[in-house]
Amino acid sequence: MTDTPDWGLVEYTSIRELRGPLVVVDKVEGVGWDEFVLFTLDSGEQRHGLVLDVDRGTAVVQVLEDTAEIDPLRIRAAFTGTPLRIPVGPGWLGRVCNGRGEPLDGGPPVFGSTTSAVGGNPVNPVRREPPAEPVLTGISAVDALTTLVRGQKLPVFSAAGLPHLELAAQIAAQSTAGGEPFSVVFAAMGVTHADAGFVRDALEERSAAGELVLLLNTAADPVIERILTPRIALTVAEHLAFTGGRHVLVVMTDMTSYAEALREVSAARGEIPARRAYPGYLYSDLASLYERCGRIRGLPGSVTVLPLLTMPAGDITHPVPDLTGYITEGQVVLSREMHAKGVYPPVDALSSLSRLMRKGAGPGRTRDDHLDVAAQLLAALARARQVRELADLIGQAALSPTDRRYLAFDEAFAHGFVDQRRDERRTLEQTLERAWQVLLTLPRSQLSMLPAEFLDAHAAPEGG
Repeated sequence: MTDTPDWGLVEYTSIRELRGPLVVVDKVEGVGWDEFVLFTLDSGEQRHGLVLDVDRGTAVVQVLEDTAEIDPLRIRAAFTGTPLRIPVGPGWLGRVCNGRGEPLDGGPPVFGSTTSAVGGNPVNPVRREPPAEPVLTGISAVDALTTLVRGQKLPVFSAAGLPHLELAAQIAAQSTAGGEPFSVVFAAMGVTHADAGFVRDALEERSAAGELVLLLNTAADPVIERILTPRIALTVAEHLAFTGGRHVLVVMTDMTSYAEALREVSAARGEIPARRAYPGYLYSDLASLYERCGRIRGLPGSVTVLPLLTMPAGDITHPVPDLTGYITEGQVVLSREMHAKGVYPPVDALSSLSRLMRKGAGPGRTRDDHLDVAAQLLAALARARQVRELADLIGQAALSPTDRRYLAFDEAFAHGFVDQRRDERRTLEQTLERAWQVLLTLPRSQLSMLPAEFLDAHAAPEGG
């Protein structure tokens, strides 16, 4: 993030109080919401802020760094008259920055030929193109059953102790758009230093190839920075996509850390809390991030958003996953049961869904048999879960031969299809062939959702 030049701005010294990460400035004139503010300390150090609220000449400003060592009697505030803007362009590719966009890789500040407001620009809904064509992640459980589509927003719901960060890094490292120009913007929020180091190492190859923008906000960084990080990531992605003609995948983790930062700032402002003490505008705030994806008619490229969030205590009705589910187009759910079986990634296929899958998979997009295979896998998996519950009640000895085949299918599905190495990139052909191998553990008579020509091509004999 670059400093805004001094255009002869009026500086205010009427600082009433410091309230956590907030500064309250009195006697201001002509100040608006989201306006960018420059603070100058007595030592000459500059800090940055954004206006949260203005009421009768009093402005509440959130400081992006922190308010430590600030003396309210010796600080000057200059309101720039514009929202926060950052330079945008291909100069971001290959860079590692903090949550404010300042370099962490030892390089110079990021420069661009133009700047964009981090709040984004509203898109006329009439100009939006429906999402189409897949983003292939190299993860079988995602590519086959919850296909990610260019322009989609598809969250990953996880819980503490599950390998969601490893999955996020693997998807960011492996994803492709069928040979078309592709980039990844990875925004990490509230991660530990160890996790930040892991992400940098896991994505080093993609970064060296000039296909990655990495923004790292650690738990030790100011809370306010956490609110800014996903907005900077999306601003960079929008320019790479709609001006640079790239298909851009934005991975944001962890959105629960973001929501908790929002809650902390809301409490500091003295706002009336809503569910679980989160602010009442949590839904609209999350929507302002998630909805910045898509394709725009007449412009090249696309922005696809993959937010990851941890569900506190594994509660999917918690406000963050609950509201995220309303806004987004499906979800990929990670399961403790699959994790306990030693399966990676521990995806619960029956709880996962991509509502736009049919827009990006099937004939002409992936493979002719893709949608039929996915439907048959899920139907068989649902039956296998019922059989397993029955076996727990009456014992496996009392099951019919067909039911026992479903138990074998359940194990084959987990260990032969979903499970893969953390550095393994499977092509779609490899994924679908594994799916067929798993399905053929069942008698042909049980594969009623697959057309006969597909069954004949894979030689599934009657009775297995």
